Amino acid sequence: MPTNKVEYLTPVEQEALLRLARDALERGVRGLPIPEPPWDQLPPRLREPGATFVTLTKHGQLRGCIGSLEPVRPLARDVQENAVAAALRDPRFWPVQPEELPDIRIEISYLTPLRRLHYTSPEDLIRRLRPGIDGVVLVDPETGRRATFLPQVWEQLPDPATFLSHLSLKMGAPPDLWLRKPLEVYTYEVQKFAEPE
Repeated sequence: MPTNKVEYLTPVEQEALLRLARDALERGVRGLPIPEPPWDQLPPRLREPGATFVTLTKHGQLRGCIGSLEPVRPLARDVQENAVAAALRDPRFWPVQPEELPDIRIEISYLTPLRRLHYTSPEDLIRRLRPGIDGVVLVDPETGRRATFLPQVWEQLPDPATFLSHLSLKMGAPPDLWLRKPLEVYTYEVQKFAEPE
């Protein structure tokens, strides 16, 4: 759970975001326009800038995941946009079809601000990571390529070296890139919440 001075979203705020995500998902998959959030009916926090990832699963399997690493738009709008993008624009998957919608479950991860992780060697980097807590962003300053894994990915990749190798691959680089050259590393935490099973 976030520990770096970020307030948790309340259950009311979480429920409002899940409703917005579900409505945007249903509309987006059916090719309908996504309306502006009902700003005057939303808790004030959802009108403030926020960064989220929206993860879609189907029968427990990943079906799409897209998000924002930095707060560039109101939280409510960020969730709407990411829900539609996760369904239609995750390059790893075919777009979600309308007949799949009843089987899709939405999980939202609300991100704390990114923190630069300074390290002196690959071994030092491994020591500084907190498996199960840290989301990690790798950036190759030479190419500008970057990739992230949410903290939830530690469940599948609990070994930090394996985690970083897979994240290098996700960035489109060799798996040992993090061993061979200094990269910019950022960490963040998430508050995650989801629709009922």
